[in-house]
Amino acid sequence: MSFVLTCPNCGVREVTDFAFGGEVTERPKSRPSTRELNTYNYFRRNVAGVQREWWYHRSGCRAWFLAERDTRTNDVHWTAMPEAAP
Repeated sequence: MSFVLTCPNCGVREVTDFAFGGEVTERPKSRPSTRELNTYNYFRRNVAGVQREWWYHRSGCRAWFLAERDTRTNDVHWTAMPEAAP
């Protein structure tokens, strides 16, 4: 299923212009144990619903940005640069 994303720099584009970077996860606060590091790197919630995700505009400005998207319908609620995210 195709959908459109709005790059904060370039505007509306087809999703094929972007690379999916995965859902946003919280980084470990201090030096993680091996188990914590593996959990951070490999385990995702993969919700059926709204989640915050990383996207990379590979065919445009080459910027990383955040998007909040409903994974069931691909409706994108908002996109923003990390420092401007709500």
